[in-house]
Amino acid sequence: MASLSPQTLLSISKPNKPNSKQLPSHACLLSKLSQNPNFSRNKQRKLNSWVVNSVVNEELDVLPVQSQDLTDMQEGVVVGREEDGELASQVSQVSGFSDGTLSFDGFSSASADERRGNEEMERLIDRTINATIVLAVGTFAITKLLTIDQDYWHGWTIFEIVRYAPLHNWTAYEEALKTNPVLAKMVISGVVYSLGDWIAQCFQGKPLFEFDRTRMFRSGLVGFTLHGSLSHYYYQFCEELFPFQDWWVVPAKVAFDQTAWAAAWNSIYYMVLGLLRLESPFSIFSELKATFWPMLTAGWKLWPFAHLVTYGLVPVEQRLLWVDCVELIWVTILSTYSNEKSEARIAEAPAEVKPCLPDISPPEE
Repeated sequence: MASLSPQTLLSISKPNKPNSKQLPSHACLLSKLSQNPNFSRNKQRKLNSWVVNSVVNEELDVLPVQSQDLTDMQEGVVVGREEDGELASQVSQVSGFSDGTLSFDGFSSASADERRGNEEMERLIDRTINATIVLAVGTFAITKLLTIDQDYWHGWTIFEIVRYAPLHNWTAYEEALKTNPVLAKMVISGVVYSLGDWIAQCFQGKPLFEFDRTRMFRSGLVGFTLHGSLSHYYYQFCEELFPFQDWWVVPAKVAFDQTAWAAAWNSIYYMVLGLLRLESPFSIFSELKATFWPMLTAGWKLWPFAHLVTYGLVPVEQRLLWVDCVELIWVTILSTYSNEKSEARIAEAPAEVKPCLPDISPPEE
C-alpha cells in the first residue's frame, strides 16, 4: 500500500489563501506604464479600468457590503459597476442592500394586492353607507308624503290615499308658508341643493351610490342656511323695488335678477363653499375670478326664460318653490363648475409648486 509523503499531506490540509495579492502586481504594472512618457492619458484610463475590473472579477468573495449582518454579507452579489472618468474609481453595488437597509422588492406585489383589497373594501363601505342614506331619506320622504292623511284613512282605499295625497301635501305646504315661511323655504332649498349636487356628481361619471357625501353636505348646507332665507327676503325686496303693474315691470325684474342678484348669489355660493373646503382666501378669490363671468353668462341661457314665469305668473310666496324646481337643473351646472375648478386647481398645484422648490440635500430635508 503506497504511503503519502508528509509534504503531500501538508499541501492537502493547508487551505488555499484568497488570491488577494495580485493587486500589487497590477498596481506595479500600472505605475510602470504610467511613467512611460509615450503612455497617453486615454490609454491610462483604459488601463485603470482594466486593473480595477480584473481585481473585482477575481475577488468577488471579499466584496464589502453595507449591511452589518454576516449572513447578508455572505449573499452579496455584484450587480453593477460605475466608472468615474479621470479617477477610474470602481463602485460596486450589492443586490438586496441600499444605504444599510434591506430592499423588499419581492413583497411589492403582495403590498399592491393588499392595498388594492383595502381600497375595494373602503369603496364597498362607502357604497353601503351612501345607499343606506339614500334609502333612509327616500323612505322617510315618501312615507311623509303618503301619510299626510293618515288621521282620515278609516275606510279609505289605496286609490283614494294616492289620489288625495298631492292636494293635501300642497295644502300643508301653504300652511307652513303662513306659519313659518323662512324655515319652510330653507328646508326646500337645502333638499334641492343636496339633490342638485348628487345629480352633478352622477353627470361627472360617478356611480349612483359612490357620491362624495362631504361635497353633497356642503352644497345642501349652503342651500339651507343661505339660499332659502336670502331668497325669501330678496323676492320681498324686489316687489318693493318695482311696485308697479305695467308691462315693463316683468322684464325689469328679470334684468335686475340676472345682474345684481345673480352676481351676488354666485359670489356668496363660491365663497362659502371655499370656506367649507378650508381653502385660503387667495384660492377662493382666484376661483371666483375665474368662474364669475362664465357662470353669469351661462345663467343667461336658462334663467331669463324661467323668470318670465317667476315674475309674471307665480305669486310671491310660491316663487321660491318654482325657482327651486328650476334650481335642480341650475345647481347641477353650478356645482359642476365649482368642483371642476377646485379639483383642477388642486391637480395643477403640485406642478406649479414643484419647480419653485429649492434643491436641498437629504440631510436638510
